[in-house]
Amino acid sequence: MVDISDIRDVLKSLESLKSVVDSLSDDDDLFEKGLDSFGSVQLMLALEERFDIEFPDSALGRRSFSTIRIIRDTVSGLSQQEAA
Repeated sequence: MVDISDIRDVLKSLESLKSVVDSLSDDDDLFEKGLDSFGSVQLMLALEERFDIEFPDSALGRRSFSTIRIIRDTVSGLSQQEAA
């Protein structure tokens, strides 16, 4: 399983969130905290590179990137699929 701290590290690489990442709970809505559509694309690409995964079209909705916990769960599921 992917660790929450790994997701937070990736979020710190994003200009729109790096100043608030340490104050976010795992369930805070990232879009309410400053993530926008451009940032979500940057986030997706950073996650794909960091975890050697590829997001399918079905996982490209706003919900997949809405909270740290959901991101962790999504990445964990994709990582397991890639390993299989």
